[in-house]
Amino acid sequence: MAEKSEIIQAIQQICEEKGISYEHVIETIEAALAAAFRKDFGEKNQNVKAEFDAETAHVRVFDVKTVVEDRDLEELEKQLEALRVRREVGEEISEDEEVERFNPKTDIMISEAKKIKKGIKVGEELVQELEIPSEFGRMAAQTAKQVIIQRLREVERETIFNQYKDKENTMVNGTVQRREGRMVMVDIGSTIAILPPEEQMQRENYNSGQRYRFLLKSVEMTNRGPQIVLSRSHPDMLRELFAMEVPEVSAGTVEIKGVSREAGMRSKVAVWTADDNIDPVGSCVGQRGTRVQTIIAELNGEKIDIIEWDEAPEKFIENALSPAKVKEIILDEKQKIALVKVSDDQLSLAIGKAGQNVRLAAKLTGWKIDIEGAEIPVVEGDEVGDLVKEESIETESNETEEPKKETKQDKKIKSEEEKK
Repeated sequence: MAEKSEIIQAIQQICEEKGISYEHVIETIEAALAAAFRKDFGEKNQNVKAEFDAETAHVRVFDVKTVVEDRDLEELEKQLEALRVRREVGEEISEDEEVERFNPKTDIMISEAKKIKKGIKVGEELVQELEIPSEFGRMAAQTAKQVIIQRLREVERETIFNQYKDKENTMVNGTVQRREGRMVMVDIGSTIAILPPEEQMQRENYNSGQRYRFLLKSVEMTNRGPQIVLSRSHPDMLRELFAMEVPEVSAGTVEIKGVSREAGMRSKVAVWTADDNIDPVGSCVGQRGTRVQTIIAELNGEKIDIIEWDEAPEKFIENALSPAKVKEIILDEKQKIALVKVSDDQLSLAIGKAGQNVRLAAKLTGWKIDIEGAEIPVVEGDEVGDLVKEESIETESNETEEPKKETKQDKKIKSEEEKK
């Protein structure tokens, strides 16, 4: 028999490593011992439960049954069969007509129970201690070990799931552990999470040992345990970063109304406040840009445009297209299309590199945006994620005519002129 200190120490180590409570470990050990006894020595109608004393390592096994009223089993079977037939034909059964079943494994009739323990009443539990054979320890060891491992794994998975489920859409710190194809495995503390390709940022390599902040996008329970999906590209990551770096955002004084993002390249963030004494854009930028620069550094140089949200669509679209200066905006309310007019020197700025500025503005505002004078398709906010097109403004051709080849006659005339 193991010493008290060894048993307690082993249980405490499991609790620390797996993040499981002491009571859960004891319950798991007792369930494993009961399963082992039931497999090798139990009888069909025994409801076996085990008690384990961690201090002495002593095991006791019991058959536990609930005392019920005396029943005529044949009559009970007829009643249950009649109810089953009525259900099959679609007849509704009221609660009053339901018949309580009798399970010989967990129930015992009062007349039988009184033979074992006088004075027992209906509803009480009849607990009978079972004799443990001398060979129980050896035969049960392997079964108990397997059940303990399985149960502890289940409890560990449930603990991890509950721990991270409440953290969905929040920031977590993690260290890149390894790559599996295009998938990145990230250590976030008590478990390993995944960063799928579609949630990764452009121009980030994710080498082993690198530390990043991630948005905890989702937590789902699968057959192999909880699956935790992280993101570096989700727009909500910007929301969380601003909440961490800007006190006015975390306090709710400044509200982030919208985010459009091409992760790793450029983003636009619309901010607003009801307090006339607060500059929402200035609050997010910070003194000398310190606040926004911290976020840009976290996102490896991703450019961030902070604009002021406005309930007037014209003003909001104008702000969203910054840094370009807009001359006029004509709105089609029914189709939700905005025709934007800018001066010639602002055209390429309004469109942006590869159409990026107008795409982000359309996604942020939710309007289709057509820049007058630019031969690009109308950009719709809901579809901009699929549009990666270069500017299609016509430019003058720089091509020159191919020089005419010199003939033999031309060479002869040229030679004669040189002699003269």
